[in-house]
Amino acid sequence: MSEQIPFPGDTEASIRALPNNIEAEQAVLGAILVNNEVYDRLAAFLLPQHFYDPVHGRIYEIAGQRVTKGQIASPITLKPVFENDESLTPLGGASYLLRLADAAISVFNVLDYGRQVYDMSIRRDLIRLGEDIADGAGDFLGEADAADQIAEAETRLYSLAEKGRFEGGVQSFARSVKPAVEMANAAYQRDGQLAGISTGLRDLDAKLGGLHKSDLLILAGRPSMGKTALATNIAFNVAKAYKQGERSDGTFGTIDGGAVGFYSLEMSAEQLATRILAEQCEISSELIRKGELEEAQFQKFVEVARVLETKPLFIDDTPALSIGQLAARARRLKRQHGLDLIVVDYLQLVSGNSSENRVQEISAITRGLKAIAKELDIPVIALSQLSRRVEDREDKRPQLSDLRESGSIEQDADVVMFVYREEYYLSRTEPREGTQEHMEWQQAMDAVHNVGEVVIGKQRHGPIGIEKLQFTPQFTRFSDLADPQRFAPAAFE
Repeated sequence: MSEQIPFPGDTEASIRALPNNIEAEQAVLGAILVNNEVYDRLAAFLLPQHFYDPVHGRIYEIAGQRVTKGQIASPITLKPVFENDESLTPLGGASYLLRLADAAISVFNVLDYGRQVYDMSIRRDLIRLGEDIADGAGDFLGEADAADQIAEAETRLYSLAEKGRFEGGVQSFARSVKPAVEMANAAYQRDGQLAGISTGLRDLDAKLGGLHKSDLLILAGRPSMGKTALATNIAFNVAKAYKQGERSDGTFGTIDGGAVGFYSLEMSAEQLATRILAEQCEISSELIRKGELEEAQFQKFVEVARVLETKPLFIDDTPALSIGQLAARARRLKRQHGLDLIVVDYLQLVSGNSSENRVQEISAITRGLKAIAKELDIPVIALSQLSRRVEDREDKRPQLSDLRESGSIEQDADVVMFVYREEYYLSRTEPREGTQEHMEWQQAMDAVHNVGEVVIGKQRHGPIGIEKLQFTPQFTRFSDLADPQRFAPAAFE
């Protein structure tokens, strides 16, 4: 029977103050001192600060430093380091290392003991987080209000939840290729053979392959080009197609479409809802706002509204959200209702750190949005304004350099798209009627009437180019062109 190793910390009362497993810590250290190869398996998730007792953390750290240098970590090689260490004096000095090695349990179980040490550390962090939340809530002299404290608590709690996983690090190719094969299989099985979530727009899907998980998509344009309309159309199309069921891997979840979080920092939830209802009812949003509806139109409006209430489209119109608050609300939405797509309208209205200059602030925001996409494993569409320099060119079609603070946006985005309507600019150059110039102008107007373009300026997964869509201004709706080879005006129903 092995000798009982004394606990190198405080009294029994203080041991129970926070969750810990001293025996597991001793087993981990003993296994490392007996067989250095186990350290590499533990180092993937276990750090010195995860040990409850600082002495154990220090032994783990010094042993790890020697192992990573290709040197032996044993009671003999560590003795010079700890021989005069006062923290080991009550335990018999450096001889404590020999007793750890002598009492070592089988190295085959070392990962289980390591996970136990890690789990105890997470539990202690959770207790400290709870204490910090309580202290902050009772501090009435601080600058942060209750809403800010809730957002901060959710951010820290989610971060702690992510720390509690043992995933990550280096993966074999066999493990990495599995999700890629599953994605390809899902795309093959899905109608339209898309790898990502369908936008509901056939030609755009063909170019993008759908909206891919963990992607940040920037949708930019000058005012009145229809970027909010396109984003709203896509958001509704995704929510409308939402279906749950058994996936190809046997798990239950979203199999088509998705739950959508729409963060509108510019328009109110009522305005967005009106736009969606106008599109689905095919009633002018102006008539809806003025209340100039016939009885049949009003009945249709109410019926459509009743159907749309069942769709998983969630609108948050809180102004001046910070990137931290936006992330916290997105996590909460995913936890409570599920979340498959985020739309942010628009990027420049997200508040950042005021101590930074504008370029640094936008850079922090785009990095934050990309982090949200990766963290929640969903696509994020962020709308963006374009600089005025577009108006100074003869060719008004946007390009990457037109993005405001374009460097960081272009760098962080997986896809950059621009909304452009030639009709908007051409309508403002009408010549005098009856002239040859007016006839030529009219022909040009007929060619672009109710036609919008989505200019794909950057795409990590595929080609760039231009896709033409039908745009119905009175309904603020983008849809597929009936015949891509013929860009004549479409009749409205």
